[in-house]
Amino acid sequence: MPDIMTDSSIEDDNSLSQKPISWFIFGLMASVTFVGILSELMPSGILPQMTAGLGIEQTQVGFLVGIYALASAIFAIPLISATLWVNRKILLLALLTGFAISNIVVGLTSSYYLIVAMRILGGICAGIMWPMIAAYGTALVPENMHGKAITIIMAGNTFGVSLGLPIMTFIGTHVGWRMSFLVLGGLGALIALLAMKFLPAVKGERLTQSNSPLAVLKIPGVWIVLALTFLAVVAHYSTYTYITLLVETIAFSGGISLALLIFGIGSVISVILSAKIIDTHLRGLIVGMLGGGVIAMLLFVLFKGANGFSHIAFLLWGLAFGPLVTMFQTAVSHQVTEAKAIATSVQSSVFNFSIMIATWLAGLILINMPETGVFGIVYLSILCFVPAIIITFLSKKTLDAPTI
Repeated sequence: MPDIMTDSSIEDDNSLSQKPISWFIFGLMASVTFVGILSELMPSGILPQMTAGLGIEQTQVGFLVGIYALASAIFAIPLISATLWVNRKILLLALLTGFAISNIVVGLTSSYYLIVAMRILGGICAGIMWPMIAAYGTALVPENMHGKAITIIMAGNTFGVSLGLPIMTFIGTHVGWRMSFLVLGGLGALIALLAMKFLPAVKGERLTQSNSPLAVLKIPGVWIVLALTFLAVVAHYSTYTYITLLVETIAFSGGISLALLIFGIGSVISVILSAKIIDTHLRGLIVGMLGGGVIAMLLFVLFKGANGFSHIAFLLWGLAFGPLVTMFQTAVSHQVTEAKAIATSVQSSVFNFSIMIATWLAGLILINMPETGVFGIVYLSILCFVPAIIITFLSKKTLDAPTI
Protein backbone atom coordinates (compact mmCIF):
# COMPACT_ATOMS: atom_id res chain seq x y z
CA MET A 1 0.00 0.00 0.00
CA PRO A 2 1.51 3.36 -0.96
CA ASP A 3 2.57 5.85 1.64
CA ILE A 4 -0.09 8.52 1.09
CA MET A 5 0.06 11.90 2.90
CA THR A 6 -3.42 13.34 3.08
CA ASP A 7 -3.45 16.24 5.54
CA SER A 8 -2.67 19.69 4.18
CA SER A 9 -2.10 21.02 7.65
CA ILE A 10 1.41 19.62 7.62
CA GLU A 11 2.79 22.57 5.65
CA ASP A 12 4.79 23.90 8.56
CA ASP A 13 6.10 20.52 9.61
CA ASN A 14 9.84 20.56 9.03
CA SER A 15 9.88 16.77 9.18
CA LEU A 16 8.07 16.72 5.82
CA SER A 17 11.32 17.08 3.91
CA GLN A 18 12.81 14.19 5.86
CA LYS A 19 10.30 11.63 4.55
CA PRO A 20 11.45 9.06 1.99
CA ILE A 21 10.11 8.97 -1.55
CA SER A 22 6.37 8.24 -1.75
CA TRP A 23 5.86 6.60 -5.15
CA PHE A 24 2.18 7.51 -5.13
CA ILE A 25 2.82 11.19 -4.43
CA PHE A 26 5.65 11.49 -6.92
CA GLY A 27 3.74 9.42 -9.49
CA LEU A 28 0.91 11.92 -9.14
CA MET A 29 3.37 14.76 -9.69
CA ALA A 30 4.75 12.94 -12.76
CA SER A 31 1.22 12.85 -14.16
CA VAL A 32 1.25 16.67 -14.04
CA THR A 33 4.37 16.89 -16.21
CA PHE A 34 2.79 14.23 -18.45
CA VAL A 35 -0.17 16.57 -19.04
CA GLY A 36 2.14 19.57 -19.44
CA ILE A 37 4.24 18.09 -22.26
CA LEU A 38 1.19 16.66 -24.04
CA SER A 39 -0.57 20.02 -23.88
CA GLU A 40 2.45 21.58 -25.58
CA LEU A 41 3.00 19.00 -28.32
CA MET A 42 -0.56 17.93 -29.11
CA PRO A 43 -0.98 20.03 -32.30
CA SER A 44 2.16 18.46 -33.81
CA GLY A 45 0.64 14.97 -33.79
CA ILE A 46 -2.72 15.98 -35.29
CA LEU A 47 -1.58 18.82 -37.55
CA PRO A 48 -3.41 17.62 -40.72
CA GLN A 49 -6.66 17.04 -38.82
CA MET A 50 -6.58 20.47 -37.15
CA THR A 51 -5.66 22.13 -40.44
CA ALA A 52 -8.64 20.57 -42.21
CA GLY A 53 -11.03 20.91 -39.29
CA LEU A 54 -10.37 24.61 -38.71
CA GLY A 55 -9.86 25.50 -42.36
CA ILE A 56 -6.47 27.12 -41.74
CA GLU A 57 -2.90 26.76 -43.01
CA GLN A 58 -0.48 24.19 -41.57
CA THR A 59 1.81 27.02 -40.50
CA GLN A 60 -1.02 28.41 -38.37
CA VAL A 61 -1.29 25.07 -36.55
CA GLY A 62 2.48 25.02 -36.17
CA PHE A 63 2.25 28.50 -34.68
CA LEU A 64 0.09 27.04 -31.90
CA VAL A 65 3.09 25.01 -30.71
CA GLY A 66 5.48 27.93 -31.05
CA ILE A 67 3.29 30.42 -29.19
CA TYR A 68 2.88 27.93 -26.34
CA ALA A 69 6.67 27.56 -25.96
CA LEU A 70 7.20 31.32 -26.32
CA ALA A 71 4.67 32.07 -23.57
CA SER A 72 6.41 29.50 -21.34
CA ALA A 73 9.82 31.06 -21.94
CA ILE A 74 8.74 34.68 -21.46
CA PHE A 75 6.54 34.31 -18.40
CA ALA A 76 8.44 31.67 -16.40
CA ILE A 77 10.82 33.92 -14.45
CA PRO A 78 8.48 36.87 -13.69
CA LEU A 79 5.53 34.69 -12.74
CA ILE A 80 7.56 32.26 -10.65
CA SER A 81 8.94 35.30 -8.80
CA ALA A 82 5.45 36.79 -8.40
CA THR A 83 3.96 33.54 -7.08
CA LEU A 84 6.86 32.45 -4.90
CA TRP A 85 4.87 33.28 -1.75
CA VAL A 86 1.89 31.11 -2.76
CA ASN A 87 1.44 27.70 -1.16
CA ARG A 88 2.83 25.17 -3.64
CA LYS A 89 -0.24 22.94 -3.55
CA ILE A 90 -2.64 25.81 -4.20
CA LEU A 91 -0.47 27.07 -7.04
CA LEU A 92 -0.31 23.62 -8.62
CA LEU A 93 -4.09 23.26 -8.42
CA ALA A 94 -4.48 26.63 -10.16
CA LEU A 95 -2.09 25.53 -12.92
CA LEU A 96 -3.91 22.23 -13.44
CA THR A 97 -7.16 24.18 -13.71
CA GLY A 98 -5.51 26.36 -16.35
CA PHE A 99 -4.36 23.29 -18.33
CA ALA A 100 -7.86 21.79 -18.16
CA ILE A 101 -9.61 25.00 -19.28
CA SER A 102 -7.09 25.59 -22.06
CA ASN A 103 -7.44 22.12 -23.58
CA ILE A 104 -11.22 21.83 -23.17
CA VAL A 105 -11.85 25.23 -24.79
CA VAL A 106 -9.52 24.36 -27.70
CA GLY A 107 -11.48 21.14 -28.13
CA LEU A 108 -14.80 22.99 -28.27
CA THR A 109 -14.24 26.25 -30.12
CA SER A 110 -13.84 26.95 -33.83
CA SER A 111 -12.36 30.42 -33.29
CA TYR A 112 -8.68 30.39 -34.20
CA TYR A 113 -8.01 33.52 -32.15
CA LEU A 114 -9.61 31.98 -29.07
CA ILE A 115 -7.49 28.86 -29.62
CA VAL A 116 -4.37 31.05 -29.77
CA ALA A 117 -5.44 32.73 -26.50
CA MET A 118 -5.95 29.34 -24.86
CA ARG A 119 -2.55 28.15 -26.08
CA ILE A 120 -0.98 31.23 -24.49
CA LEU A 121 -2.83 30.39 -21.25
CA GLY A 122 -1.52 26.82 -21.42
CA GLY A 123 2.00 28.07 -22.14
CA ILE A 124 1.91 30.42 -19.15
CA CYS A 125 0.77 27.56 -16.90
CA ALA A 126 3.58 25.37 -18.25
CA GLY A 127 6.14 28.13 -17.75
CA ILE A 128 5.28 28.21 -14.06
CA MET A 129 4.70 24.47 -13.66
CA TRP A 130 8.02 23.10 -14.95
CA PRO A 131 10.28 24.90 -12.45
CA MET A 132 7.87 25.00 -9.50
CA ILE A 133 6.99 21.31 -9.46
CA ALA A 134 10.65 20.31 -9.26
CA ALA A 135 11.14 22.60 -6.26
CA TYR A 136 7.85 21.36 -4.79
CA GLY A 137 9.03 17.77 -5.05
CA THR A 138 12.45 18.44 -3.52
CA ALA A 139 10.75 20.07 -0.52
CA LEU A 140 9.17 16.70 0.29
CA VAL A 141 12.33 14.58 0.58
CA PRO A 142 15.79 14.75 2.18
CA GLU A 143 18.46 16.59 0.20
CA ASN A 144 20.28 13.40 -0.75
CA MET A 145 17.15 12.31 -2.66
CA HIS A 146 16.50 15.54 -4.59
CA GLY A 147 17.80 14.15 -7.87
CA LYS A 148 15.71 11.01 -7.60
CA ALA A 149 12.61 13.06 -6.79
CA ILE A 150 13.13 15.32 -9.81
CA THR A 151 13.81 12.30 -12.03
CA ILE A 152 10.52 10.64 -11.07
CA ILE A 153 8.54 13.85 -11.50
CA MET A 154 10.11 14.63 -14.87
CA ALA A 155 9.58 11.03 -16.05
CA GLY A 156 6.11 12.27 -16.95
CA ASN A 157 7.77 14.34 -19.66
CA THR A 158 9.51 11.29 -21.13
CA PHE A 159 6.43 9.06 -20.95
CA GLY A 160 4.37 11.87 -22.46
CA VAL A 161 6.63 12.07 -25.52
CA SER A 162 7.19 8.33 -25.95
CA LEU A 163 3.73 6.96 -25.05
CA GLY A 164 1.22 9.76 -24.46
CA LEU A 165 1.68 11.58 -27.75
CA PRO A 166 1.21 8.45 -29.92
CA ILE A 167 -1.97 7.59 -27.97
CA MET A 168 -3.36 11.10 -28.31
CA THR A 169 -2.42 11.13 -31.99
CA PHE A 170 -4.27 7.84 -32.46
CA ILE A 171 -7.37 9.34 -30.82
CA GLY A 172 -7.02 12.46 -32.96
CA THR A 173 -6.73 10.57 -36.23
CA HIS A 174 -9.36 7.87 -35.53
CA VAL A 175 -11.94 9.71 -33.39
CA GLY A 176 -11.29 13.39 -34.04
CA TRP A 177 -8.77 16.07 -33.12
CA ARG A 178 -11.25 17.78 -30.78
CA MET A 179 -11.60 14.58 -28.76
CA SER A 180 -7.83 14.53 -28.14
CA PHE A 181 -7.99 17.94 -26.49
CA LEU A 182 -11.14 17.07 -24.55
CA VAL A 183 -9.58 13.85 -23.22
CA LEU A 184 -6.46 15.74 -22.19
CA GLY A 185 -8.54 18.47 -20.54
CA GLY A 186 -10.54 15.84 -18.65
CA LEU A 187 -7.33 14.12 -17.57
CA GLY A 188 -6.01 17.43 -16.24
CA ALA A 189 -9.21 17.95 -14.24
CA LEU A 190 -9.01 14.42 -12.81
CA ILE A 191 -5.38 14.94 -11.76
CA ALA A 192 -6.40 18.22 -10.12
CA LEU A 193 -9.01 16.39 -8.01
CA LEU A 194 -6.47 13.74 -6.98
CA ALA A 195 -3.90 16.43 -6.19
CA MET A 196 -6.43 18.28 -4.06
CA LYS A 197 -7.04 15.10 -2.08
CA PHE A 198 -3.57 13.64 -1.73
CA LEU A 199 -0.75 16.17 -2.29
CA PRO A 200 0.72 17.71 0.84
CA ALA A 201 0.74 21.49 1.21
CA VAL A 202 4.09 23.28 1.24
CA LYS A 203 4.26 26.95 2.08
CA GLY A 204 5.83 29.39 -0.32
CA GLU A 205 8.76 31.72 0.25
CA ARG A 206 9.01 35.48 0.55
CA LEU A 207 10.87 37.02 -2.37
CA THR A 208 13.93 38.93 -1.15
CA GLN A 209 17.11 40.32 -2.62
CA SER A 210 18.89 37.12 -1.60
CA ASN A 211 16.57 34.77 -3.50
CA SER A 212 15.69 36.88 -6.55
CA PRO A 213 16.56 35.88 -10.13
CA LEU A 214 19.43 38.41 -10.09
CA ALA A 215 20.83 36.83 -6.93
CA VAL A 216 20.65 33.40 -8.54
CA LEU A 217 22.51 34.70 -11.61
CA LYS A 218 25.37 35.89 -9.41
CA ILE A 219 26.25 32.27 -8.60
CA PRO A 220 29.00 31.01 -10.99
CA GLY A 221 27.78 27.43 -10.82
CA VAL A 222 24.40 28.50 -12.17
CA TRP A 223 26.05 29.93 -15.29
CA ILE A 224 27.88 26.64 -15.88
CA VAL A 225 24.58 24.74 -15.71
CA LEU A 226 22.89 27.28 -18.00
CA ALA A 227 25.71 26.94 -20.56
CA LEU A 228 25.38 23.16 -20.46
CA THR A 229 21.61 23.44 -20.81
CA PHE A 230 21.99 25.63 -23.89
CA LEU A 231 24.53 23.36 -25.60
CA ALA A 232 22.69 20.12 -24.80
CA VAL A 233 19.26 21.42 -25.84
CA VAL A 234 20.54 22.85 -29.12
CA ALA A 235 22.39 19.56 -29.77
CA HIS A 236 19.27 17.46 -29.26
CA TYR A 237 16.43 19.63 -30.51
CA SER A 238 18.06 20.92 -33.69
CA THR A 239 18.19 17.38 -35.09
CA TYR A 240 15.03 16.16 -33.32
CA THR A 241 12.97 18.91 -34.98
CA TYR A 242 13.89 17.42 -38.35
CA ILE A 243 13.92 13.76 -37.32
CA THR A 244 11.42 12.94 -40.07
CA LEU A 245 13.77 14.45 -42.65
CA LEU A 246 16.68 12.52 -41.14
CA VAL A 247 14.73 9.24 -41.38
CA GLU A 248 13.88 9.95 -45.02
CA THR A 249 17.44 10.98 -45.91
CA ILE A 250 19.04 7.82 -44.50
CA ALA A 251 16.14 5.66 -45.78
CA PHE A 252 15.76 4.20 -42.32
CA SER A 253 14.28 0.70 -42.41
CA GLY A 254 10.96 0.86 -40.53
CA GLY A 255 10.32 4.55 -41.12
CA ILE A 256 9.57 7.31 -38.66
CA SER A 257 7.25 5.15 -36.50
CA LEU A 258 9.98 2.62 -35.72
CA ALA A 259 12.57 5.36 -35.25
CA LEU A 260 10.35 7.12 -32.67
CA LEU A 261 9.59 3.80 -30.97
CA ILE A 262 13.28 2.93 -30.58
CA PHE A 263 14.03 6.50 -29.46
CA GLY A 264 11.20 6.31 -26.90
CA ILE A 265 12.38 2.95 -25.53
CA GLY A 266 15.85 4.39 -25.06
CA SER A 267 14.44 7.43 -23.27
CA VAL A 268 12.37 5.35 -20.85
CA ILE A 269 15.31 3.05 -20.05
CA SER A 270 17.64 5.96 -19.33
CA VAL A 271 15.08 7.70 -17.09
CA ILE A 272 14.72 4.55 -14.99
CA LEU A 273 18.49 4.04 -14.76
CA SER A 274 19.27 7.69 -14.07
CA ALA A 275 16.90 7.69 -11.07
CA LYS A 276 19.25 5.23 -9.38
CA ILE A 277 22.47 7.22 -9.82
CA ILE A 278 21.58 10.89 -10.27
CA ASP A 279 22.07 11.76 -6.58
CA THR A 280 25.47 10.11 -6.34
CA HIS A 281 26.98 10.37 -9.84
CA LEU A 282 25.45 13.47 -11.44
CA ARG A 283 28.57 14.57 -13.34
CA GLY A 284 29.24 11.06 -14.62
CA LEU A 285 25.60 10.78 -15.70
CA ILE A 286 25.80 14.05 -17.65
CA VAL A 287 29.06 13.03 -19.34
CA GLY A 288 27.59 9.65 -20.22
CA MET A 289 24.41 11.10 -21.69
CA LEU A 290 26.26 13.74 -23.71
CA GLY A 291 28.72 11.06 -24.89
CA GLY A 292 25.83 8.84 -25.99
CA GLY A 293 24.41 11.74 -27.96
CA VAL A 294 27.62 12.48 -29.85
CA ILE A 295 28.19 8.77 -30.65
CA ALA A 296 24.63 8.54 -32.01
CA MET A 297 25.20 11.54 -34.27
CA LEU A 298 28.53 10.10 -35.48
CA LEU A 299 26.79 6.82 -36.35
CA PHE A 300 24.28 8.76 -38.47
CA VAL A 301 27.10 10.58 -40.26
CA LEU A 302 29.46 7.63 -40.75
CA PHE A 303 27.01 4.85 -41.64
CA LYS A 304 24.15 6.87 -43.17
CA GLY A 305 21.28 4.50 -42.44
CA ALA A 306 23.05 1.15 -42.65
CA ASN A 307 20.81 -1.44 -41.03
CA GLY A 308 21.77 -2.11 -37.44
CA PHE A 309 23.95 0.98 -37.02
CA SER A 310 21.08 3.41 -37.52
CA HIS A 311 18.89 1.41 -35.12
CA ILE A 312 21.64 1.57 -32.50
CA ALA A 313 21.98 5.29 -33.20
CA PHE A 314 18.30 5.98 -32.47
CA LEU A 315 18.50 3.88 -29.29
CA LEU A 316 21.63 5.71 -28.11
CA TRP A 317 20.05 9.06 -28.95
CA GLY A 318 16.96 8.16 -26.93
CA LEU A 319 19.15 7.07 -24.01
CA ALA A 320 20.95 10.41 -24.16
CA PHE A 321 17.71 12.38 -24.44
CA GLY A 322 15.73 10.77 -21.60
CA PRO A 323 17.23 12.54 -18.54
CA LEU A 324 17.88 15.84 -20.39
CA VAL A 325 15.45 17.87 -18.29
CA THR A 326 16.18 16.07 -15.03
CA MET A 327 19.97 16.33 -15.10
CA PHE A 328 20.16 20.08 -15.43
CA GLN A 329 17.25 20.89 -13.12
CA THR A 330 18.96 18.76 -10.46
CA ALA A 331 22.29 20.46 -11.16
CA VAL A 332 20.88 23.99 -10.90
CA SER A 333 18.93 23.18 -7.74
CA HIS A 334 22.21 22.07 -6.14
CA GLN A 335 23.60 25.58 -6.58
CA VAL A 336 21.14 27.32 -4.22
CA THR A 337 20.02 26.94 -0.63
CA GLU A 338 16.66 28.67 -1.05
CA ALA A 339 14.32 29.75 -3.85
CA LYS A 340 14.97 26.59 -5.81
CA ALA A 341 11.89 27.44 -7.89
CA ILE A 342 13.58 30.69 -8.96
CA ALA A 343 16.75 28.83 -9.95
CA THR A 344 14.84 26.17 -11.89
CA SER A 345 12.69 28.86 -13.56
CA VAL A 346 15.84 30.54 -14.87
CA GLN A 347 17.08 27.17 -16.13
CA SER A 348 13.66 26.38 -17.61
CA SER A 349 13.58 29.68 -19.50
CA VAL A 350 17.02 29.03 -20.95
CA PHE A 351 15.82 25.54 -21.90
CA ASN A 352 12.82 26.93 -23.82
CA PHE A 353 14.78 29.72 -25.49
CA SER A 354 17.39 27.14 -26.50
CA ILE A 355 14.68 25.10 -28.26
CA MET A 356 13.72 28.14 -30.29
CA ILE A 357 17.37 28.89 -31.14
CA ALA A 358 17.90 25.23 -32.10
CA THR A 359 14.97 25.23 -34.53
CA TRP A 360 16.06 28.60 -35.93
CA LEU A 361 19.66 27.45 -36.54
CA ALA A 362 18.47 24.18 -38.07
CA GLY A 363 16.19 26.09 -40.44
CA LEU A 364 19.06 28.41 -41.45
CA ILE A 365 21.24 25.39 -42.26
CA LEU A 366 18.58 23.83 -44.46
CA ILE A 367 17.98 27.10 -46.32
CA ASN A 368 21.56 28.32 -46.70
CA MET A 369 23.45 25.01 -46.88
CA PRO A 370 21.24 22.83 -49.11
CA GLU A 371 24.23 20.75 -50.20
CA THR A 372 24.66 19.39 -46.67
CA GLY A 373 20.94 18.86 -46.04
CA VAL A 374 19.94 17.36 -42.73
CA PHE A 375 23.52 16.19 -42.10
CA GLY A 376 24.46 19.85 -41.66
CA ILE A 377 22.14 19.86 -38.66
CA VAL A 378 23.69 16.63 -37.35
CA TYR A 379 27.12 18.31 -37.54
CA LEU A 380 25.68 21.21 -35.52
CA SER A 381 24.58 18.71 -32.87
CA ILE A 382 28.08 17.25 -32.70
CA LEU A 383 29.60 20.74 -32.43
CA CYS A 384 27.39 21.38 -29.39
CA PHE A 385 27.82 18.00 -27.72
CA VAL A 386 31.64 18.11 -27.71
CA PRO A 387 32.17 21.39 -25.76
CA ALA A 388 29.35 20.36 -23.39
CA ILE A 389 31.27 17.17 -22.56
CA ILE A 390 34.48 19.15 -21.99
CA ILE A 391 32.74 21.70 -19.72
CA THR A 392 31.06 18.92 -17.73
CA PHE A 393 34.32 17.00 -17.35
CA LEU A 394 36.08 20.13 -16.03
CA SER A 395 33.24 21.23 -13.70
CA LYS A 396 33.99 18.78 -10.94
CA LYS A 397 33.34 21.20 -8.09
CA THR A 398 30.00 22.36 -9.51
CA LEU A 399 28.52 19.05 -10.62
CA ASP A 400 29.98 16.39 -8.36
CA ALA A 401 28.07 17.39 -5.23
CA PRO A 402 25.87 20.16 -3.88
CA THR A 403 27.85 23.31 -3.16
CA ILE A 404 25.76 24.05 -0.07
